Amino acid sequence: MSWASSDGVRRSMLSNRGRDTKVELRVRSALHAAGLRYRLQVKVPGSTRRTIDVAFPKQRVAVFLDGCFWHGCPIHHTVSKTNAGFWADKVATNRERDRDTDGLLQEAGWVSLRFWEHEEVDVVVDIVSASVAARRAGSASARPEVEDEQPSSGSRTGADPC
Repeated sequence: MSWASSDGVRRSMLSNRGRDTKVELRVRSALHAAGLRYRLQVKVPGSTRRTIDVAFPKQRVAVFLDGCFWHGCPIHHTVSKTNAGFWADKVATNRERDRDTDGLLQEAGWVSLRFWEHEEVDVVVDIVSASVAARRAGSASARPEVEDEQPSSGSRTGADPC
């Protein structure tokens, strides 16, 4: 049996983009407008298949822009009505991979910043800019201070994807 519940679902899933999503393009455009230069799809140290959405290699800052459906956003994720078990497992696996990826980056001296696709672009740019600036200045952690790190506040920096 195919992983897809129907031919229509299969076609839809195959058309989903793994990179250059709308949110990635919006954030990248805003980062560029803010004067930040970055690299795309940089390999995660210690992994052959994982890549960083937006990377600042010199400062070792990794930015991930996670989709609410694919990464289980506590605000916007909806449970699939069809093949629910498959999708629950898929999202759980994605979240575990996110945690593992953040751990690999931390071990390699990187700061990992994760944002939900629904977060305000200006907030994302402010946090990324502060982190890159702190790393340029030589700060060890370069994790910007965020008053409330709950997903609804605009950032979810750190190893836990929520």
